[in-house]
Amino acid sequence: MTAPATTETGAAAEEGLGFRPLYAQVRDRLIRRLVDGVWAPGEPLPSEMQLAAELGVSQGTVRKALDAMAAENLVVRRQGRGTFVARHDEERIMFQFFKLVGDDGARTFPQSRVLSVSAARANAGERDALKLERDAKVVRIRRLRSFGETPAIVETLTLPETIFPGLSAMEIPNNLYGLYAMHFGVTVASTRERIKAVATCAQDAETLGVPAGTPALKIDRLALSIERQPVEWRVSVCLTERFHYLSELR
Repeated sequence: MTAPATTETGAAAEEGLGFRPLYAQVRDRLIRRLVDGVWAPGEPLPSEMQLAAELGVSQGTVRKALDAMAAENLVVRRQGRGTFVARHDEERIMFQFFKLVGDDGARTFPQSRVLSVSAARANAGERDALKLERDAKVVRIRRLRSFGETPAIVETLTLPETIFPGLSAMEIPNNLYGLYAMHFGVTVASTRERIKAVATCAQDAETLGVPAGTPALKIDRLALSIERQPVEWRVSVCLTERFHYLSELR
């Protein structure tokens, strides 16, 4: 005798037996479509009713899945307009990923000047951070970031060359996360950061235009894709005489 198909009610009843909630399964299916590029950044998703009919679940389940994705900043809900794939525009990056804020409370997205771009075999630290194979190659970017005419951040970024082929030969824009999404189909969904007070080394101090040993904030950030894959390792040395680090819990 063939077992009956699992219904939404049946799936909900099974949650207590260790099964994942149905909305979480729907969320995973929708995220897979984002990963596969079915919907591009900024593009509207089908309506909740359309998705519910297509996936064979209730509209409420779809709504709960989309709410979970909105909480993860993967989609944006716009009242009266629908749900859109989140863009990596400067405003979103500034509020989700960029944590340096002026002491006067002003939020400003810094401008960048690329100092060097190179491709090489990953060293041990890069392999460990990005979970790479022994002979993997990476792209390294070093750049200076300024607020107006004031240098504030010098940073080194390391990216897997297999995920970003050809990046080392491209012009590097100020908004890197936007480039990752639009050109390589890689969406940065979350980051992990470690913060430490340091004294600037001679090289960083010269780049920033301050004496060696000047106090600074070191931010060690690992960026993860929607699939939780490490896609960027960024180490930033930040002068904080006029700025502070602000982390907001939501």
